[in-house]
Amino acid sequence: MPDRFHHPSASLRAGYGTEITENSYSKRLRALRVSVVNNFRLVLALLLLVSATACNQRQPPAPGYHEYAYITNGKSGSVSVLDLTQLETNPSRLYAKTITVGAGPTGVAANPRRNEIYVASADSNNVSIIDAERNEQVAVIGVHRAPYYVSVSPDGTRAYVANSGSANMSVIDLGKRAVIATIRVGGAPGLAKVSPDGKLVVVSNRADNTVSIVDAEKLAVRSTVPVCKQPQDMAVLPDNSKVFVACPGSNQVAAVDLKSDRLLTYLDVGELPVYLTLKPDGGELFVSNFNSNNFSIIETTTNEVGGSYLIGDQPTHGVVTSDNALLYMSNFASDAVSVYAIDEGRVIGAVQVGRHPDALALTADEAHLLVLDSASGDVAVIRTVKTRQNSKISADRALVNLVPVGSQPNDIVVKAFKSGGR
Repeated sequence: MPDRFHHPSASLRAGYGTEITENSYSKRLRALRVSVVNNFRLVLALLLLVSATACNQRQPPAPGYHEYAYITNGKSGSVSVLDLTQLETNPSRLYAKTITVGAGPTGVAANPRRNEIYVASADSNNVSIIDAERNEQVAVIGVHRAPYYVSVSPDGTRAYVANSGSANMSVIDLGKRAVIATIRVGGAPGLAKVSPDGKLVVVSNRADNTVSIVDAEKLAVRSTVPVCKQPQDMAVLPDNSKVFVACPGSNQVAAVDLKSDRLLTYLDVGELPVYLTLKPDGGELFVSNFNSNNFSIIETTTNEVGGSYLIGDQPTHGVVTSDNALLYMSNFASDAVSVYAIDEGRVIGAVQVGRHPDALALTADEAHLLVLDSASGDVAVIRTVKTRQNSKISADRALVNLVPVGSQPNDIVVKAFKSGGR
């Protein structure tokens, strides 16, 4: 994994076998049965073929439609661009371009309102702006020391960057392409996370064991809340009511009330919780416990741990489908991605990928999952399956391509838009 922070399972197999023994009937009757079985098999095969064709056949992209994946390459000082509109027609030619950015690029984010991509380069202390329509770097904005991630406001007007080496946060006006404020926060801030309504920014201060809650309108720290040890990743609920903070130093997750700015509780999870994955509906939070090979489920309404479940070797990142049905989780040490059916409460499959899979992203239609293989320098493309009975055809989830990118791919974002619009 990237050494910016301290940061699964053997393949699942299902076997089905049926043994049929015929009784001793006349040859004619036996031949008739064989004929019926063969005809049935032929019809079944044709039905499956038609069904698969119908499921996999998609309309060609509309004129002017673009969909790209942007991958930061930490040791290459670059961003790789993949053209995802080629997935159905020419999946072997996804690679589109390499864009040179600052040194040690880590986090990448997309603007929800304009066709721009933002890249934090930790070693050169700047943020690059990429024009997604031209796929060119169009601006470089200097910030303070060791920025790792970029968080963009919901209205697309601002970006917030925690500067880990400077104990402050830079606020960037994306229209002016300039830093408009530098706000003092706690020690070694790792991540600045803007709330869904854009009114607050929460900063995890790893050296101080606190989070800073920043008023985005006043551009000032509203309060500082003590949490657990070495706070790192965070998840703000869709209703802006609470933030959950992962603390690898104490194997806990802290829940903080964003209305009263107070700590609600500590939740004990597995060893070294490194990443939080929130369901789109906000009801459950999945905690990747890197050192205990499991993930914990937190009920966000009651602030309780519903349980911890084995998933794979050193789970890192997760992503949940928009229908709240499936959790995909990368397993760093077993070079695989596991699929967990949320409603069924069980792992339903695993797909082998490249070496040390880390960050994940779904395509816009969720028909494919993109997995960054941090040690092998490629992106694994996995075909996904979306059905009401998710486990029924889990075997159809499969690796379809490995796309070489740069050295040590760190982060990924997908941007879909029409030319001249969002």
